[in-house]
Amino acid sequence: MIQQAVPVTQIVADLGGELIGATDTVVSRIAPLDAPNEPGFIAFLSNPKYRAQLATTQAQCVIVHSSLREEAAVRPSAILTDDPYLYFAYLTQWWAARFRPKAPQGVHPSAVVDPTAHIEPDVTIGPLAVVEAGARLEAGAVVGPHCVVGARATIGAQTRLAAHVTVGYDCHIGARCILHSGVVIGADGFGFAPSKGQWIKIEQLGAVRIGNDVEIGANTCVDRGALDDTIIGVGVKLDNLIQIGHNVQIGDHSAMAGCVGVAGSTRIGSGCTVGGAAMVLGHLTLADGVHISAATVVSSSIHKPGQYTGFFPLDDNASWEKNAATLRHLHALRDRIRALEKQNK
Repeated sequence: MIQQAVPVTQIVADLGGELIGATDTVVSRIAPLDAPNEPGFIAFLSNPKYRAQLATTQAQCVIVHSSLREEAAVRPSAILTDDPYLYFAYLTQWWAARFRPKAPQGVHPSAVVDPTAHIEPDVTIGPLAVVEAGARLEAGAVVGPHCVVGARATIGAQTRLAAHVTVGYDCHIGARCILHSGVVIGADGFGFAPSKGQWIKIEQLGAVRIGNDVEIGANTCVDRGALDDTIIGVGVKLDNLIQIGHNVQIGDHSAMAGCVGVAGSTRIGSGCTVGGAAMVLGHLTLADGVHISAATVVSSSIHKPGQYTGFFPLDDNASWEKNAATLRHLHALRDRIRALEKQNK
């Protein structure tokens, strides 16, 4: 990592907070509290149960809650704030904006851009990228190396496509989105009609519409709709290796962890979360504020907000097999209990 000299006074001037201690502290990177003693770094403490680390950390500057003023005073300098984790998030953005490598604006000579595509002057199109007929790239958009932007697709202002992203024809990506490498937007949904032992393809005639401020992790796929569009709301965050089926609708500011699968035509409300490797079956509805635990299979609609869990607990294999065998008899046991209850009435 390239070391950068940053005065903490500059951080506070730009991001706010109260600086205590030395005002001439300079930091060169952001690191965890327990990082080894290297050239000065800045760290944060958001969970009070780790407050003892304030006495042992080698950080030159720590970001802490305002209530920890006395403990933080042992460090060379500290930034006090009401929400250290949020401050840390803004600091990472501040840092990346200054020190992350930037692709030069303009169209790389090896890129292929159809003459009917609309390209704003400050757009970046990387090596070997393809922009097809009628596509539109809004101000400040970045299309990385080897990306494909399909015919009549729209990439919103300040949206960034990392290398090897594919955006299919007629799909719309909003402003300030981030699509990481390997993302595919607008592949065909999984639609086939059975006929005499064969599968007859149903052409997928919809598209994908993605709102503003969405981030989609590496190798995640969002399929186009069969007739209507697949819709990803404003502020949605999708992790790596997620599959979103055709005609799914995801409400604003929902988030999903890695390896989640959402089958076709499911509607997920706003402010929902889905834990890693969970599965949501097709044609279901999840209300606003539903939170699905990791590895859960959602097989029916959920109409009330709350936390939902549905996985079989881990056990040694012999015990697991016994418990699984018992589950097969639950229906018969239920009938016997009902019969006994009737006898006792």
